[in-house]
Amino acid sequence: MKEKNKIVKGSNKLTIATWMGIFGIWYFVTKLNLVQSVLVPSPDEVWITFLNILKDGYNGTPLIMHLGISFKRLFVASFFAVLTAIPLGLLSGYFEKIRAVVDSVIQFYRPLPPLAYYTLLILWFGIDETSKVTLLFLAAFAPIYIACVSAVTKINQDYILSAESLGANHRKIFFHIVLPATMPETFTGLRTAVGVAYTTLVASEMVAATSGIGWMVIDASRYLKSNVMFVGIIIMGITGILIDVVLRLLEKKLVYWKGYV
Repeated sequence: MKEKNKIVKGSNKLTIATWMGIFGIWYFVTKLNLVQSVLVPSPDEVWITFLNILKDGYNGTPLIMHLGISFKRLFVASFFAVLTAIPLGLLSGYFEKIRAVVDSVIQFYRPLPPLAYYTLLILWFGIDETSKVTLLFLAAFAPIYIACVSAVTKINQDYILSAESLGANHRKIFFHIVLPATMPETFTGLRTAVGVAYTTLVASEMVAATSGIGWMVIDASRYLKSNVMFVGIIIMGITGILIDVVLRLLEKKLVYWKGYV
């Protein structure tokens, strides 16, 4: 245990040193004017821009509103992705015929770049929130579905056969063996899905949006406001880490048997 804590502390120190190194390189590159400030603004300039946006908002909209609308799109899409992808993934993993119908469709659209079919979604659902949430939903759906299918196929068949020999019906086998056995990998898929949906957020806010943290970055890029772009990217990076931390804590709480079976 002590050895493990020592390794964790060593890793944390390396992580902190890495970020201090990145920040130091950024500071000295801008301080010595090695690149134009329009391309890479200084840390001071980014910090002041952040304070100004925090105080006055961006383009007349408070920063909290930009974050709120982006998170609303992200969480609504992720919620419906979880609601549909988990049961469909478990069924596809359990029944070969269902997998034969569903799997090829998921594998077809999964590698497509979001912008390739986003214009179609706009034509079908309009330019309001529906097309944006649908794009994020599709981005989040595939990782969860694939994780569930993979988890079911990895279940040790001896557990299921043993339960059947003891008289357990399909319902009991599902809730007492299949579901607990698939939860760890399903949670890994969920964390991946939220990450993928977050990266797609900027694409969803590129067209016909007037608010959102992704839109803020895109709008700033049109006017070469690199300081605003840096603020938006840093906020997205930090909030992305915070979301992942929350999911990790939730995973630790709900799937406490992970790593022990």
